[in-house]
Formats: sequence, structure tokens, C-alpha cells
Amino acid sequence: MNSFEQLATIQRRRAFLNSTGVGLGGAVLGNLLGQRGARAADSQPVDSQRVAGTGLDGVPHFPPKAKHVIFLFMAGAPSQLDLFDYKPDLEKKFKEPLPAEVRMGQRVTAMTKGRTHLVQPTVFKFAQQGESGLWMSELLPHLSTVADRLCLIKSMHTDAINHDPGKTLISTGTEIPGKASLGAWLSYGLGSMNRDLPDFMVLNSAFWSGDKRNVQALYSRLWGTGFLPSKHQGVLLQASGDPVLFLSNPPGVDRRSRELMLDMATELNRTHLNQIGDPEIQTTIAQQEMAFRMQASVPELTDLSSETQATLEDYGPEVEKSGSFARNCLLARRMVERGVRFVQLYHRGWDHHADLVPKMRAQCYDVDQPCAALLKDLAQRGLLDETLVVFSGEFGRTVYCQGNQTREKYGRDHHPRCFTAWMAGGGIKGGIAHGQTDEYSYNIVDSFGAPTTRFEDDAVHVRDLNATILHQLGIDHNRLIFPFQGLDQKLTGVEEAHVVNKILA
Repeated sequence: MNSFEQLATIQRRRAFLNSTGVGLGGAVLGNLLGQRGARAADSQPVDSQRVAGTGLDGVPHFPPKAKHVIFLFMAGAPSQLDLFDYKPDLEKKFKEPLPAEVRMGQRVTAMTKGRTHLVQPTVFKFAQQGESGLWMSELLPHLSTVADRLCLIKSMHTDAINHDPGKTLISTGTEIPGKASLGAWLSYGLGSMNRDLPDFMVLNSAFWSGDKRNVQALYSRLWGTGFLPSKHQGVLLQASGDPVLFLSNPPGVDRRSRELMLDMATELNRTHLNQIGDPEIQTTIAQQEMAFRMQASVPELTDLSSETQATLEDYGPEVEKSGSFARNCLLARRMVERGVRFVQLYHRGWDHHADLVPKMRAQCYDVDQPCAALLKDLAQRGLLDETLVVFSGEFGRTVYCQGNQTREKYGRDHHPRCFTAWMAGGGIKGGIAHGQTDEYSYNIVDSFGAPTTRFEDDAVHVRDLNATILHQLGIDHNRLIFPFQGLDQKLTGVEEAHVVNKILA
């Protein structure tokens, strides 16, 4: 019996008892003030595996290679052509029309539909980096120093061609809003590693140095729980004020007073739980208890006074600014140290339809040094082997120009057919490039140069990326399910998904 069937059964029983006058409310209320010391841990939840944070029986399914994930999400979609996918021959094709046999009638956005698609090479220089010789852009001088730790997946592809569906797909496994996010699935399956902090935490930054005009909104459903118990919701840290909303006590309320209020609320909630059996009431009890503990743990987490000056300098000058990507990367390392399972960092401002060159420089200034510092910091503390770091946008960018076109001035449209993500740590091979694209970075190609989207030809759909992340934490994506609306729901959905075994150490 699942939690919804259980709730319906208990509600019918309670309704019958209440209609016959056998209510316990008066007796409980009479005892309430004399029983303030109880805590939620003293009671047994309706479904302790799915609500109380203990994880599911039998999960992990096999020995994990990683314990934590830090997902660096570049919202807006950075251009693979200007960062990772080096195409030197495009210089000779400047302003030439994109050949019809390359485009093959593929879908384009309304912004460039019906227009002539003229090839635009990157203005930025590329060089081979590290012993592995990975090609990387001059925009990433710091990340280039850790090239041998990176696995560049150049053959990523997705179904979505617009931002919100693209972000929703990579975050929840589907373009349809309302499903459970990756971090929520991990919290649900694996449970908590730290009773004083949430399993899943979210940090958001944007445009400290870049374009302040074209930045899409982020919605809480991207880190939501959908049909899973709400206990597994991601907790967003704020850049100003309380790190977590409403965490501080109001004036005149000290910690002891708050504890007494919590005890009384817990007793009332437990009574309500016993009456109707709604598992979300147990979630409320657990989250109120967590919020009380977070009043002490979150200020300690966000206080960087214990960090050495050398560490702060490694992350770059923006680390001193609350809400910057650099500071959020440092906070992510501190979260992992304290047992947070999944950390999602969003950095917005990558939607470069025009004036790409200065905007890319600004965005890379924001993220390049902090990304490299995060990998080095985790490695120095012995945490990189157990922490999977992922860097990706929602899709890629077109080889053809959008807007006014010169050698130095151009923009790029949305491109779901191919893009580049990278992974590091957590049992992933370093210093490799997986998959390849054609000479225009327009289609993924197989070893013979023919366009393909087949996994067997090293094409990696976002479902495959999510399946691989789950695998590194010891989870078979086909076995982590939740029954809802007549379907065994999965992060990777009903379509085929694969673990990218070729990139695993």
C-alpha cells in the first residue's frame, strides 16, 4: 500500500470514529501543556523510509563511487563553440551559409526561422591544456589548469529548444513542470547524511560582471519534489538577509521560547497525524525540527571567518560578495564537508543572442576561477573522490550568427542538437573528451563522421547524464521509482536512458 492509499484508508476510519463521538481531541488538549519536552524523533512516522529521511531499503543498489553531487548549472546556455568545442576550420567559412545537408531541416527557434544562417567562427583562441591535451578556450585560464581532472562530454543533446523547458528537462527529467527534481530523488532514495542541514541545498547567482538585461527567471519547481514527499525539497540560500527565509527569531523571542513553541506545535501535529495519518504532517514535524536546528547550523555554515586567506584568494576577488558565484562555490564545499548530499548552483546570464564577446568574457570571469578553485579545494581536502562535480547548461548554441555579424561582433541562437558539459571527481575519468561533433558543431557524429543521436555512437542525452549521476551514487535509475498516477515514476522517465560507462574510472 502506498502513502496515498494508506491516507485514504485512515481518513475513512477516522471519519467513522469521529461521527460516533469517539474523539481524542479533548483528552490530548488537556495533557498538552504538561508534555512540552517531546521531540518528533520519539514518534514513528507513517512511512519512515519515505518521510523521515532514512532512505529507502536496499538503496544504494550497489557500492557508490560518490557520496555528494555539486551541480554547476549555467542557466541560459553557454556556447560550446566559444568554450570547449574547437573548430578551427570555421575561420575559412566566415559568413558562408550553413549547408542544407548539415542542418537537415532541423527545428530552429522563431528568432532565426526563415533567415539565412551564416557561419560565425569564434573570436577566442584555443589551446591544448594539461597532459591530456584537451582543447580549451582562452576564456578559461584557471579551469585549464585542472584540465586533467575534467571529462568533457562534447556529445550532449536534449529535446528542448527554449529555456524553461530545457531547464525543467535537465532538472527533473521531463519538460512537463511539476515532476520531482534530481536532488529530491537523491534525498528520497538515499536519505540524510547530516541531521542539522537539509539533504538538498540551492544557491543562485547572476551577472556580477555581465549582462543585467537578458536573464531568465528561475522557478522553485526546478528544485521541487513534485509527487515526492515535500521533505525532500531543495532549500534555497538567500544572498541577503537571513540565509534561509524566516530563520531568525523575531524580536523578543529567545531560543528557549522558540523550543517551547516547537514542542507545543509538535504535540498538536502528532495528534493530527494520529487522527488522519497524512504523511505530510510528519514532514511538517521533521521540517520544523530541522528549521530549529538550522538556526544554529546555517549561521555557522555561512560564516567564512574560519577560512584561510589563501583559500579565499584561490576563489577570486568576488568571493567577498554575498551571492556571487565564487562565494557560492566556497559555500558548496563547506556544505559537502558538513554532509549535504546534493548542492545545486545556478549561475544565470548565459543567453547571448547578441554582443556575445563581451558578455562571454564577463560570465567566464565570474565562473572560471571559482570552478577551478572548487576542484582544487575539494581535492586538497580529500573530498573530490567522493564528490561528483557537474557543469552544464540546458542546451548549446548555434554555429550561425544571430543579429549583426562581424568577426568581433555576433550572437548565437539556441541549439539542442549538441552541446558540451563536463564532469569531475566522484569516479569519473579525468583528462578525456567523450563524443564528437561535426565540423560546424551542429550535429553529433559517429566514428565515420555521420550525424547520429544514438547512445551507441557516444551521443549523450540529458537522461543519460542523469542516469550516470545516479549510478555514481550507487543507484540504478530503473529501480528508483515512486508510484504516482498509475505509473512507476522515474527521474529518467519512460524513454530509454543509459549510464555512460565509457567515462567511468
